[in-house]
Amino acid sequence: MSEPTDTLALADIDVDGALREAAERLPTRAQLLHRAGRVAAAGALATSLFPAAAQARASKPHRAKQADDDVAILNFALVLEYLQANFYTEAERLGSLHGALAEQARVVGSHERAHVKALQQALGHAAVKSPGFNFRGTTDSPDPFRATAVALEDLTVGAYKEQLPKIHSNRYLAAAVSIHSVEARHAAWIRYLAGIVPAEHAFDDAVADTETVDIVNSTRFVTLHAPRTSAQHAPAFTG
Repeated sequence: MSEPTDTLALADIDVDGALREAAERLPTRAQLLHRAGRVAAAGALATSLFPAAAQARASKPHRAKQADDDVAILNFALVLEYLQANFYTEAERLGSLHGALAEQARVVGSHERAHVKALQQALGHAAVKSPGFNFRGTTDSPDPFRATAVALEDLTVGAYKEQLPKIHSNRYLAAAVSIHSVEARHAAWIRYLAGIVPAEHAFDDAVADTETVDIVNSTRFVTLHAPRTSAQHAPAFTG
């Protein structure tokens, strides 16, 4: 049976209709992602935000446009959290990790699930639903899990950094900032466990929307079908 070929297009998240067609690559991050087998983060990135949303938005007053922007940004973050929550949950249920790595997965997994609930609560009925995921064996053993977790956490921190300055609502901004700081701690923790310097530089780069989508598509983690697991013995998986 052939693998699903669903991929995201920039139009799926480009509610402004004005995102750059190509983002500058971040060399150090790109090198890390290649070492991790091009495994990174972000999931379907608001799969229910279709191109028609941009057309509808164009005719709205300024404040309404800002509100739409904020919802799109939080949904962007929500699917990042869906991806991470499902990744850690699957690894926990497989029981493939031990020691410090298992503890990291347990704690961080609980945080990511809490992030999902917080963003869903903030968005209410506007929250997008979770896509399906297939983690392609990266949750089955410590080495691929560790490398993938590093890439997921690094990319998530960079993606949040890109989006936070664009948020207009103080309430939404407070929710996103409180998550972003925890994600940065997650990144430092898993980097330490992977033997990578937790903070190599005094300043961190943001990751552009197009960069995030490109990396997500390269992983083929997002199936855009009903949730399923890559585990051979198929644990109960609800995300």
